[in-house]
Amino acid sequence: MAEANREVAVRDPDALVTEIERTREDLARTVDQLADRVSPANVAKRALDRAREEFQLPEARVVGGAVAALAVVSVVGVVAVYLIRRRHR
Repeated sequence: MAEANREVAVRDPDALVTEIERTREDLARTVDQLADRVSPANVAKRALDRAREEFQLPEARVVGGAVAALAVVSVVGVVAVYLIRRRHR
């Protein structure tokens, strides 16, 4: 490497090879981590895991229960209206 005084630093060739190999391994590991992070399957899995975690929260269960209750009431209401109209024909 060039020093500030424009002289070339003398380095051990074996040390340079070792440093290059270490840098190459670090780069390969980083590329693998990035590929893993953006993999569509892994992105979908993380989203599903987050949704499951959110649903485990107490407030999500209350909202989920309210939605389920509303769905049941709606279905019962539609069936009741259908049966009432059917009798009056």
